[in-house]
Amino acid sequence: MTHDSDRLFAAPLAEVPDFVFNEDVARVFPDMIKRSVPGYPTIVENIGVLAAQFAQPDTCLYDLGASLGAVTQALRRHVKVDGCRVVAVDNSPAMVQRCREYLHAQDAMFQELLPVEVIEADILELPLQTVSLVALNFTLQFVAPNDRGALLARIRQALCPGGALILSEKLRFEDDDEQALLTDLHIAFKRANGYSELEIAQKRSAIENVMKPDSLEAHRQRLLEAGFARVVPWFQCLNFASLIALP
Repeated sequence: MTHDSDRLFAAPLAEVPDFVFNEDVARVFPDMIKRSVPGYPTIVENIGVLAAQFAQPDTCLYDLGASLGAVTQALRRHVKVDGCRVVAVDNSPAMVQRCREYLHAQDAMFQELLPVEVIEADILELPLQTVSLVALNFTLQFVAPNDRGALLARIRQALCPGGALILSEKLRFEDDDEQALLTDLHIAFKRANGYSELEIAQKRSAIENVMKPDSLEAHRQRLLEAGFARVVPWFQCLNFASLIALP
């Protein structure tokens, strides 16, 4: 499938609305996230690689906050375990529709992929079936902070022995100088990918009220409090990181 270049914030806006995963965002999302999140393609592909080490027979693999299904596609490419299936979940109708289209295209390109179900639902209310791998790829930061612990605890309770949670997030930093440095470097990354100062500023205004990043220490503590036994960072690029949490 083709997708458009991200020009959503290229023109001056009299009032910048809060960021919403609507049809406009879904249409440009592949370009937006590639140009906004350093290391994103590496994270996505390697979630599939890592998942293959934790997937158990006859269990579900969940992609929670699946957006257009990039992680789901990686899971299907890499996991070759009998009886596994992927469940991709998102609460945006626009994202769900396009996710189904992308996965249909993947089915036409590959044979013997894991079966997949795409669900439009709130992940905070979704009953979890027997699961060996859960991916929360830049999703938890959009969940209300007070709801994050309960979600992680439900995931931990649903995980079978030998399973894992892979959590990718934008980080904030406790040290002010470190926060300022990584913020400046992230802005430089966006500039290098063609975003103007106006686009950077307006996107920041749009997203700051809906995305609330945590520090690595806060993520680790919350995961331990949810019942995970070990939390292992496996990737970081600038202020974006991914962790493996083991039961």
